[in-house]
Amino acid sequence: MLIKLTGGTVYDPAGGIDGQKQDIYIEDGKIVAKPGDDVKIDREYDLNGKVVMSGAIDLHTHIGGGKGNIARILLPEDHRADPVVRSQLTRSGCGHAMPSTFVTGYRYAEMGYTAAFEPAVLPVNARQAHMEMGDIPILDKGGYVLLGSDDYLLRMMTAKKDQQAVNDYVAWTLKASKAIGIKVVNAGGISAFKFNQRKLDLDEKNAYYNVSPREILQTLARAVKELGLSFPLHVHGCNLGVPGNVNTTLDTIQGIGGLPMHLTHIQFHSYGAEGDFKFSSGAAQIAEAINKNKNITTDVGQILFGQTVTASGDNMRQHANHQFASPNKWVCMDIECDAGCGVVPFKYRDQNFVNALQWAIGLEIFLLVDDPWRVFLTTDHPNGAPFTSYPHLIRLLMDKSFRNDMLATIHPEAQKMTTLASIDREYSLQEIAIMTRAGAAKIIGLQNRGALTPGNWADITVYTDHADRQKMFEKPDYVFKDGELVVQDGQVVKVTWGTTHVVEPDYDAGVEKDLQTYFDRYLTMKLGNFKISDDEITEDGRGSLTVHPTVGGAL
Repeated sequence: MLIKLTGGTVYDPAGGIDGQKQDIYIEDGKIVAKPGDDVKIDREYDLNGKVVMSGAIDLHTHIGGGKGNIARILLPEDHRADPVVRSQLTRSGCGHAMPSTFVTGYRYAEMGYTAAFEPAVLPVNARQAHMEMGDIPILDKGGYVLLGSDDYLLRMMTAKKDQQAVNDYVAWTLKASKAIGIKVVNAGGISAFKFNQRKLDLDEKNAYYNVSPREILQTLARAVKELGLSFPLHVHGCNLGVPGNVNTTLDTIQGIGGLPMHLTHIQFHSYGAEGDFKFSSGAAQIAEAINKNKNITTDVGQILFGQTVTASGDNMRQHANHQFASPNKWVCMDIECDAGCGVVPFKYRDQNFVNALQWAIGLEIFLLVDDPWRVFLTTDHPNGAPFTSYPHLIRLLMDKSFRNDMLATIHPEAQKMTTLASIDREYSLQEIAIMTRAGAAKIIGLQNRGALTPGNWADITVYTDHADRQKMFEKPDYVFKDGELVVQDGQVVKVTWGTTHVVEPDYDAGVEKDLQTYFDRYLTMKLGNFKISDDEITEDGRGSLTVHPTVGGAL
């Protein structure tokens, strides 16, 4: 079937198109070149006056894994308040802060998203994470596997194993877990919490392994580079949420030694300790450091006001924050020899000084980082806000007047502590397309995604241009996934299943000899059960597996 999208105004940064009227042709799920005049068009959509972008990609959203189910269990009142009724096409579901799996897929697609990536796949729990993501319709999925507090790696580092041995272990874990990247959460800190350390700064040694977070980050960043992964090491830094942590973040940027590194939910790591409240914005310093260090990319983790739930592998910091739980219930746990988990419901309030300044800090970072190819739109769903708040966030970035109106309503002392009102920048549609589409596809290493040129998969979103950018991005006219129309007028009209994106770098198979001994002695799961086979991803007919090549990057 040949489909023609006629006359839309196209924003395709990867193809060098910035607001030009252009026809797009779709055949067999992909974008194709203009056919000859004698070729019959089977279906045509008149997009004159419409804005056309590729499908949006969320590179950091918690949509799969045990912590999500714990969050759902903790918040039955949240589910009751936000039900989704079953239709002839869609299943019922519920949840605002942490929606059920099917609802996650519907709501993302209804905003124009076609891919989303879970940033904290615990290796020992990877099968459950993939099963949960496999229940999410329409979207492509992928995961970043969690390393850096796992006992096996820390034992290797204590024993001074060479870099190649670490590389083999990292590559084996990527393949066993069916992941596309490596994530570190509070490097060494989740492990240190198990030995009763309640904080761990960048150069502080883990009490049991005598290894510092800096050493862990350097070792894993080198492994990612040498294995040729497209996506840099995805780093949740030390001291999340702690006043004064801006200095730790700046030290982390310098301490990685020029290696590629992605700093995630950077807003939570950009706090000074100035002023009467001993809490201030470090956004200008962080943005300056990112602008100067081209090896660094980031996503913001913007907080927005209202009820949500914080769900993280950083049980050290979640335990410290449990006193702020709203409603007052929370869960923290250690998980085998791998990691931990903390789930704390939270309500961000615009009249709370700290929350109000957090809101401003995130926006400052968005607006002060120069290059939209190196900063990405996230709320760290659900930690800063549910992903359904993205259209509101986009309006804040694109509309200075609206942003300043919102600023005028927050805690007055927070207004005094931010430079937000003096920042004139407004994001353009092309810049929005970069950080939510082209840039995300590029950094993750997705092949034939995030662009509208021939040869790419036809993941396409069509909006009506509207001065109110929130209304515009809330309800696309059309969303095509792999060439199939899945959303029309903001409603799901067809349910499809996306692919799972993975990488499989080479490694010495001999790594399994030592791992076998380790598993037999220390873990409750057998090595053979730990590894996920390809057919487990695809056996129920929901989607496929896409293996992306490594880029070759030995130092």
